[in-house]
Amino acid sequence: MTEPEGDEYSDMATPLAAWLAERFDGVSHVEVGAFDRPSGGYSAETLIVPITVTTPASTEDRTIVLRREMPEPPVYPVQVAVDNEIEIQWRVMSALATHADVPIAPLLGYETDAEVLGSPFFVMDFIGGDIPREDPAYVLAGFYADADPAARELMATRCIDVMAGVHAVDIETADLGWLSDSDINDGHRQLKIWRDYAERELDGRPHDLMMAAFDRVADELPKTDTTVLTWGDARLGNVIWQDFRPACLTDFEAAALAPPEMDLGWCLMFEQWSHALAGIEMLPGIPSTELQVEHYVKVSKHEVADIGPWVLFAAARYAAIVVRIMNRWVDRGLLDADQTVYLDPIAPVLRPLLDT
Repeated sequence: MTEPEGDEYSDMATPLAAWLAERFDGVSHVEVGAFDRPSGGYSAETLIVPITVTTPASTEDRTIVLRREMPEPPVYPVQVAVDNEIEIQWRVMSALATHADVPIAPLLGYETDAEVLGSPFFVMDFIGGDIPREDPAYVLAGFYADADPAARELMATRCIDVMAGVHAVDIETADLGWLSDSDINDGHRQLKIWRDYAERELDGRPHDLMMAAFDRVADELPKTDTTVLTWGDARLGNVIWQDFRPACLTDFEAAALAPPEMDLGWCLMFEQWSHALAGIEMLPGIPSTELQVEHYVKVSKHEVADIGPWVLFAAARYAAIVVRIMNRWVDRGLLDADQTVYLDPIAPVLRPLLDT
């Protein structure tokens, strides 16, 4: 967690306290402490806020997480009429909390009125634990790198378990049909969404590796008729871990109705990319791709024909996201407009995947 942000968020304390007081039963007063902004993340703003809740009978200190919509366009491609990442996360997490056997932080409320805190936001309870972070790279430092091989194996399989739990949600019962405006939610629909998004973000600039990946995926993507709720960013780093067990799933702004292989391929790709970017071999204990696919098939009862094109598709999607983020940094004045940084981060995993 970073140091408190000083006065940057001070004008939010009073309206947030009033907003919270309306959502707790029997509360006479809520006091809001200093806002902390964790490092990492490129979509909604995340703030960790200590609060003190006073009732006629007691005073309780607790911590909440506030996720607030950013003024910039969404990081991920818009798949439906809902382009508010905060709303997407809130509605998906609410559905999971009610209809899925996966750990979700207790949700405290969602606010659409931008007048309250400057943009739409939602609030949930803070869940403590360990997170495999990207900076510093979790494969090089931290609890994951320090863990014994058996613990890393458990984390890999348990991540797949909760991913399968997300996929098991009944879309109709959970009222998640709004996530798609199409009757066809196969991989080729997702391919079109992501390739169109990538081309818009490139705006005529070259990206040979990414486009070669999209071309191959178009030729090799297996047909599947299975549509599930996909997490969108399924990976170890979007799980809060307690004693190597999933305590809370996070980051559902890229959720979509799509084949389950979208998530499985992404999770496998991200682990490969994390090691490749760090310049190291896969750490001991991490199951092979084949074993992780076998475990997913076992727990989900969904047969996976060929995960290879889905892993490549995941790498192409990640490359497109990097282009989007670098564009955002240009807009913020953090990079020159003629930057080519967008070509570099994903290359260590795209090149070997294209060579197979």
